Amino acid sequence: MISGADFDECHRYISGMSDRDPISQFGAWFQEAVAAEPALPEAMTLATVSADGRPSTRLVLLKEFNNRGFVFYTNFNSQKGQELETNPNASLCFHWKSLRRQVRIDGPAAPVSDAEADVYFATRPRGSQIGAWASEQTQPVESRDILEARVRDLDARYADGDVPRPPHWSGFRVVPARIEFWSDRPDRLHDRQVFERDGDAWRELRLQP
Repeated sequence: MISGADFDECHRYISGMSDRDPISQFGAWFQEAVAAEPALPEAMTLATVSADGRPSTRLVLLKEFNNRGFVFYTNFNSQKGQELETNPNASLCFHWKSLRRQVRIDGPAAPVSDAEADVYFATRPRGSQIGAWASEQTQPVESRDILEARVRDLDARYADGDVPRPPHWSGFRVVPARIEFWSDRPDRLHDRQVFERDGDAWRELRLQP
């Protein structure tokens, strides 16, 4: 879940934007989703593409958003990390069922800075910090016992101090080139509002459902 500090920072940013700015609109919708969704309003589908053109999707959690982009964290050795290294083009999709809304975001993904990753990693629960070291994400493991033994060993290793961020664990920022806001409407005449990046500005258009 986005922390209170992160959300306050995002809200301070969006409160000063015009109604025609898609980040402002996303912020307003996200606030409503936080109030309405029973669990994980920050969950978003992330789509990536392999070097041989095969798409894959999974749910990740939004940790920050502002005019610079939309941030999530992961193991760089995971499938998504490897695919984004090869092909940085990514697509995000939020679906807020209780509000009957969807937001799609397309654009290139770039790693966050080490300083940003360090700050966020320090806020994670200790168990999640240990897990980031213990799990060779996406790689096969013979049994869960092996994974749990690795966790115990690491927990003992860092028993007397802070857990440092693993070098292979960091974040990506998806910089939006296109954002689509979708709202359910009667008779399947849904509302589709699209913003496309045009230099430093945004071009707005509407699509037929």
